[in-house]
Amino acid sequence: MRPLKLSWTLQALIVLAGLLVLLIVLMTFERPPVRSSQNGFRGTAMEHVVNPRLATQVVARNQVPEAQPPADGPVDANDKASAIYENVQVLGELSNAQFLRVMVAMTEWIVPKAVRDAGNGCAYCHNPENMASDEVYTKGVSRRMLQMTRTINADWSNHVGQTGVTCYTCHRGQPVPAAVWATNQPNRAGLVGPHALGQNLATPQINNSSLPFDPFTPFLLGDQDIRNISPTWQPGQNTDDVRIAEWTYALMVHMSQGLGVNCTFCHNSRAFASWEQSPPQRLTAWHGIRMARAVNRDYVEPLSPVFLANRQGHPDAPHPLRVGANGDALKVNCATCHAGANRPLLGAPMLRDYPELNLVTRNPLRTSEAAPTGGPLRN
Repeated sequence: MRPLKLSWTLQALIVLAGLLVLLIVLMTFERPPVRSSQNGFRGTAMEHVVNPRLATQVVARNQVPEAQPPADGPVDANDKASAIYENVQVLGELSNAQFLRVMVAMTEWIVPKAVRDAGNGCAYCHNPENMASDEVYTKGVSRRMLQMTRTINADWSNHVGQTGVTCYTCHRGQPVPAAVWATNQPNRAGLVGPHALGQNLATPQINNSSLPFDPFTPFLLGDQDIRNISPTWQPGQNTDDVRIAEWTYALMVHMSQGLGVNCTFCHNSRAFASWEQSPPQRLTAWHGIRMARAVNRDYVEPLSPVFLANRQGHPDAPHPLRVGANGDALKVNCATCHAGANRPLLGAPMLRDYPELNLVTRNPLRTSEAAPTGGPLRN
């Protein structure tokens, strides 16, 4: 019996198939080493898994700039910024030294390095010939963002604790944070529409899974219930259908990726739905979801007309991403602040270094004839 001889074509196909299988294995499984630590009861598989190679990248992404030298508060009313400068609306209670300190810090936190190096940092928000003017649209936006920061630190301590947030928490030296989203932004092959779920459109926000790519509109802008188990069996009374479950799983994938954690960071693996058996991080995440929803509704989304009118960004730092495909402002999700770390900036207490942010007023903003195109900016 003579041995079977394979044609060159068949041999080539076998080799290609083997290479394809090897590629799938390499792209699908985590390359060692992988370390795990127990964060729940034994036998419940509640472990935190970390890849040291990726952890190094997370640490590099979450470095904080050196704090500006501290400044003294106002000695008397005449030393306040509102008494020294014109049209100071949200930082008026600061002393002159505190006011200038915050201006320098915000320039470092938000203005692109190339603009700062060219000596145009102040001009990113101000007309250098008339610093009191509101004609540069980024000045009005900055006021609202300062008020948003104050609201987060004052009203959402159940999520941010005493660590708090600053402009740098999201911006990291960029005019637009790296992780943002817009409603139904991907629109490939006409698959996104009023009745489409937007599945099988691989996007990094949901770790390139086949789940719906936009779980943020229902949960981080709307107030849709987040659940994957129906609360009732009765026909006609079950409003939580498969679509809600798929949105929920997509949001959970995003949160896991955005915080660099496993599902068991917030859930007990033996009873995922049980609040009584969940770690305390689940309640922190519950507040975080509602905080992101409030930020998007009250501060970011109302700025859509301004961003739409300036969608290419500042002339000194053009950036095409100011609004989504539907003209809505780019909004925040969990990754916007966390950037792959379960504590933004690895827990660096930047608010402690900038107590001036606790003095930002949340009063309605005044408008002027030189206000940026897109309508008034009000509470």
